[in-house]
Amino acid sequence: MARELFLKNYMEDCVWELLDQVLSQDPEACRCDTCRHDIVALALNQLPPRYAVREKGAIYSKLAMLEAQHRADIYRALTQALMKVKEAPRHDC
Repeated sequence: MARELFLKNYMEDCVWELLDQVLSQDPEACRCDTCRHDIVALALNQLPPRYAVREKGAIYSKLAMLEAQHRADIYRALTQALMKVKEAPRHDC
């Protein structure tokens, strides 16, 4: 039986995981879906991708999230993205 493989950018998962922590630091930040996606997209454009090949359904370890510098880079990118989105939101809220 052939294995079903796929590419996964784990940086995306890491950014989504930390988004709420960054938003919690700014009570005035909009949390609508449009703003959340815009923040993540802007942050991901500033971060290097972390692609891995996995089998469908495989469990992966988020070892990179444990690295302090890696986490700091994600926080910085998310914070900068949040400020940009606050300055020019695209939402209809």
